[in-house]
Amino acid sequence: MNGNERRKAIIDYIRKSSAPVSGTKLAEVYAVSRQVIVQDIALIRAGGYEITSTNRGYILNEPMAVGRVFYVSHTDEELEAELCMIVDMGGKVVNVMVDHEVYGKMEADLNISSRRNVQTFMEDMRSGKSSPLKNITSNEHAHLVEAESEEILDLIEEKLGEMGILKE
Repeated sequence: MNGNERRKAIIDYIRKSSAPVSGTKLAEVYAVSRQVIVQDIALIRAGGYEITSTNRGYILNEPMAVGRVFYVSHTDEELEAELCMIVDMGGKVVNVMVDHEVYGKMEADLNISSRRNVQTFMEDMRSGKSSPLKNITSNEHAHLVEAESEEILDLIEEKLGEMGILKE
Protein backbone atom coordinates (compact mmCIF):
# COMPACT_ATOMS: atom_id res chain seq x y z
CA MET A 1 0.00 0.00 0.00
CA ASN A 2 1.47 3.35 -1.02
CA GLY A 3 1.02 6.64 0.85
CA ASN A 4 -1.99 7.85 -1.16
CA GLU A 5 -3.80 4.54 -0.71
CA ARG A 6 -3.01 4.56 3.02
CA ARG A 7 -4.33 8.13 3.43
CA LYS A 8 -7.58 7.19 1.66
CA ALA A 9 -7.86 4.15 3.91
CA ILE A 10 -7.21 6.30 7.00
CA ILE A 11 -10.02 8.67 6.00
CA ASP A 12 -12.40 5.72 5.55
CA TYR A 13 -11.30 4.15 8.84
CA ILE A 14 -11.89 7.36 10.81
CA ARG A 15 -15.16 8.03 8.95
CA LYS A 16 -16.56 4.60 9.84
CA SER A 17 -15.48 4.70 13.47
CA SER A 18 -18.12 5.61 16.07
CA ALA A 19 -15.39 6.90 18.43
CA PRO A 20 -12.20 8.93 17.98
CA VAL A 21 -9.35 6.86 16.52
CA SER A 22 -5.92 7.14 18.13
CA GLY A 23 -2.78 7.61 16.09
CA THR A 24 -1.37 4.52 17.78
CA LYS A 25 -4.33 2.45 16.54
CA LEU A 26 -3.91 3.80 12.98
CA ALA A 27 -0.17 3.05 13.09
CA GLU A 28 -0.96 -0.51 14.19
CA VAL A 29 -3.65 -1.04 11.53
CA TYR A 30 -1.49 0.25 8.66
CA ALA A 31 1.84 -1.12 9.94
CA VAL A 32 3.62 2.24 9.98
CA SER A 33 5.08 4.41 12.74
CA ARG A 34 3.05 6.90 14.73
CA GLN A 35 5.13 9.67 13.08
CA VAL A 36 4.03 8.50 9.62
CA ILE A 37 0.39 8.74 10.79
CA VAL A 38 0.98 12.31 12.04
CA GLN A 39 2.43 13.21 8.63
CA ASP A 40 -0.47 11.48 6.86
CA ILE A 41 -2.99 13.43 8.95
CA ALA A 42 -1.23 16.69 8.03
CA LEU A 43 -1.41 15.75 4.33
CA ILE A 44 -5.07 14.72 4.65
CA ARG A 45 -5.85 18.10 6.24
CA ALA A 46 -3.94 19.87 3.47
CA GLY A 47 -6.14 17.96 1.03
CA GLY A 48 -9.21 19.70 2.45
CA TYR A 49 -10.46 17.21 5.03
CA GLU A 50 -11.38 18.60 8.43
CA ILE A 51 -9.80 16.24 10.92
CA THR A 52 -9.88 17.23 14.58
CA SER A 53 -7.32 15.93 17.05
CA THR A 54 -8.78 15.20 20.47
CA ASN A 55 -7.22 13.70 23.58
CA ARG A 56 -8.87 10.40 22.56
CA GLY A 57 -7.90 10.41 18.90
CA TYR A 58 -8.82 11.75 15.49
CA ILE A 59 -12.33 12.68 14.35
CA LEU A 60 -13.37 13.42 10.77
CA ASN A 61 -15.79 16.34 10.64
CA GLU A 62 -17.86 15.99 7.52
CA PRO A 63 -21.08 17.81 6.92
CA MET A 64 -24.00 15.49 6.51
CA ALA A 65 -26.06 15.93 3.37
CA VAL A 66 -29.29 17.46 4.72
CA GLY A 67 -30.67 19.13 7.82
CA ARG A 68 -34.05 19.90 9.37
CA VAL A 69 -35.23 21.80 12.43
CA PHE A 70 -37.51 19.84 14.77
CA TYR A 71 -39.62 21.67 17.35
CA VAL A 72 -40.08 19.52 20.44
CA SER A 73 -41.19 19.63 24.04
CA HIS A 74 -40.32 17.03 26.66
CA THR A 75 -39.26 16.55 30.26
CA ASP A 76 -35.71 16.07 31.52
CA GLU A 77 -36.51 12.37 31.94
CA GLU A 78 -37.28 12.07 28.20
CA LEU A 79 -34.12 13.88 27.09
CA GLU A 80 -31.84 10.86 26.85
CA ALA A 81 -34.43 8.80 24.94
CA GLU A 82 -34.87 11.66 22.45
CA LEU A 83 -31.15 12.02 21.78
CA CYS A 84 -30.51 8.27 21.57
CA MET A 85 -33.35 7.79 19.12
CA ILE A 86 -32.01 10.54 16.84
CA VAL A 87 -28.46 9.18 16.73
CA ASP A 88 -29.68 5.57 16.45
CA MET A 89 -31.68 6.56 13.36
CA GLY A 90 -28.55 8.09 11.79
CA GLY A 91 -29.01 11.72 12.78
CA LYS A 92 -26.67 14.25 14.34
CA VAL A 93 -28.11 16.73 16.84
CA VAL A 94 -26.26 19.87 15.76
CA ASN A 95 -27.69 22.29 18.33
CA VAL A 96 -30.49 23.25 20.67
CA MET A 97 -32.45 26.50 20.22
CA VAL A 98 -34.96 28.28 22.42
CA ASP A 99 -36.99 31.44 21.99
CA HIS A 100 -37.09 33.15 25.40
CA GLU A 101 -39.66 35.88 26.00
CA VAL A 102 -37.07 38.22 27.53
CA TYR A 103 -33.70 37.14 26.15
CA GLY A 104 -34.91 36.30 22.64
CA LYS A 105 -33.44 33.52 20.53
CA MET A 106 -30.69 31.51 22.19
CA GLU A 107 -28.71 28.66 20.68
CA ALA A 108 -26.06 26.23 21.89
CA ASP A 109 -23.98 23.80 19.83
CA LEU A 110 -24.37 20.13 20.80
CA ASN A 111 -22.87 18.11 17.92
CA ILE A 112 -24.18 14.83 19.30
CA SER A 113 -23.76 12.03 16.76
CA SER A 114 -23.34 8.85 18.81
CA ARG A 115 -24.58 7.14 21.96
CA ARG A 116 -21.21 7.87 23.50
CA ASN A 117 -21.81 11.60 22.90
CA VAL A 118 -25.27 11.23 24.45
CA GLN A 119 -23.82 9.53 27.53
CA THR A 120 -21.19 12.25 27.99
CA PHE A 121 -23.83 14.96 27.61
CA MET A 122 -26.16 13.24 30.08
CA GLU A 123 -23.33 12.77 32.60
CA ASP A 124 -22.61 16.50 32.40
CA MET A 125 -26.30 17.28 32.98
CA ARG A 126 -26.61 14.82 35.89
CA SER A 127 -23.42 16.06 37.55
CA GLY A 128 -24.97 19.46 38.02
CA LYS A 129 -22.51 21.23 35.69
CA SER A 130 -25.53 22.68 33.94
CA SER A 131 -29.16 22.10 33.13
CA PRO A 132 -30.82 21.76 29.73
CA LEU A 133 -31.47 25.05 27.91
CA LYS A 134 -35.07 23.92 27.34
CA ASN A 135 -35.76 24.44 31.03
CA ILE A 136 -35.91 28.22 30.60
CA THR A 137 -38.79 27.91 28.11
CA SER A 138 -41.01 25.35 29.87
CA ASN A 139 -39.43 22.48 27.91
CA GLU A 140 -40.14 23.93 24.44
CA HIS A 141 -37.12 23.99 22.17
CA ALA A 142 -35.83 23.06 18.73
CA HIS A 143 -32.94 21.04 17.35
CA LEU A 144 -31.20 21.27 14.00
CA VAL A 145 -30.67 17.63 13.03
CA GLU A 146 -28.46 16.58 10.13
CA ALA A 147 -28.56 13.23 8.33
CA GLU A 148 -27.41 11.63 5.11
CA SER A 149 -30.85 11.79 3.50
CA GLU A 150 -34.35 13.27 3.71
CA GLU A 151 -35.65 9.74 4.29
CA ILE A 152 -33.68 9.49 7.54
CA LEU A 153 -35.01 12.88 8.64
CA ASP A 154 -38.55 11.70 7.81
CA LEU A 155 -38.03 8.62 10.00
CA ILE A 156 -36.70 10.76 12.84
CA GLU A 157 -39.70 13.05 12.55
CA GLU A 158 -42.04 10.07 12.61
CA LYS A 159 -40.35 8.64 15.73
CA LEU A 160 -40.45 12.03 17.51
CA GLY A 161 -44.19 12.06 16.80
CA GLU A 162 -44.60 8.52 18.13
CA MET A 163 -42.75 9.56 21.29
CA GLY A 164 -45.27 12.36 21.73
CA ILE A 165 -42.67 15.11 21.91
CA LEU A 166 -42.88 16.64 18.41
CA LYS A 167 -44.53 20.08 18.27
CA GLU A 168 -46.35 21.27 15.18
